[in-house]
Amino acid sequence: MITTVDALQTLKPNAEWVLRGDELEWHDAVQTEPTALELSNEVTRLQAEYDATQYQRDRKAKYDALNQLELISDDAINGTTTHKDAILAIKAEFPKG
Repeated sequence: MITTVDALQTLKPNAEWVLRGDELEWHDAVQTEPTALELSNEVTRLQAEYDATQYQRDRKAKYDALNQLELISDDAINGTTTHKDAILAIKAEFPKG
């Protein structure tokens, strides 16, 4: 889940601030403090971006579970498409948003 901290880090990189609960103390003399609306909008934007790439994280978990080098090697020796078929099945299971 995206938080106010994430929003602060993207809106005002390297800014100096302290967040205590929901209370933001701004200590940066160079960058201006973002408004509550700016922070809320950034949290929403970042969450949408994160949600839109969920399929990538789901695919990666499945890809990591495959012994891909062995599948590729076996396919080369046997003239099969086991690796390709496994990858296509994962992509079908977790399509792009």
